[in-house]
Amino acid sequence: MIYQKYLLISLKKYEENKRIVEKFKRKKTALLDNIFHELHEKVFEEIDCLKCANCCKTTSPIFYMKDIERAAKALKMKASAFIDKYLKVDEDNDYVLKSAPCFFLDHENYCTIYNDRPTACREYPHTNRKRMVQILDITLKNTLVCPAVAKIFTHLNENNQS
Repeated sequence: MIYQKYLLISLKKYEENKRIVEKFKRKKTALLDNIFHELHEKVFEEIDCLKCANCCKTTSPIFYMKDIERAAKALKMKASAFIDKYLKVDEDNDYVLKSAPCFFLDHENYCTIYNDRPTACREYPHTNRKRMVQILDITLKNTLVCPAVAKIFTHLNENNQS
């Protein structure tokens, strides 16, 4: 699959991407946001998350209490039952899924709780948010998970926008 190609490229260029991140940490916030937002729009014209769902297959979002309550209500469960069935507390003391792939990912890569999914899922891969400088380290890690983020970094490398 073509999306896997982007992840392999990011793996090979991880050190180079790390240097780009360090340069970006010194850029003005608005300029950095503009670069990422422009590339986010461009990349998501080509990338279809439903053809990939690697984030859902390999990682867990953080579930905040409001996310737990919303998802539990959609599943007609109590929040405590939702936690017991699906979640664990990680090393950062956050609620995350007990295992991957996500329990709510169906065989066609659709989310069965899409309208009630966690905020972290709603906002992923976070490349169109404000103050990108605050999340550059996690964005770098996401180059190994999300083909869209990997492709954004491919464009950054090609265009020498760093």
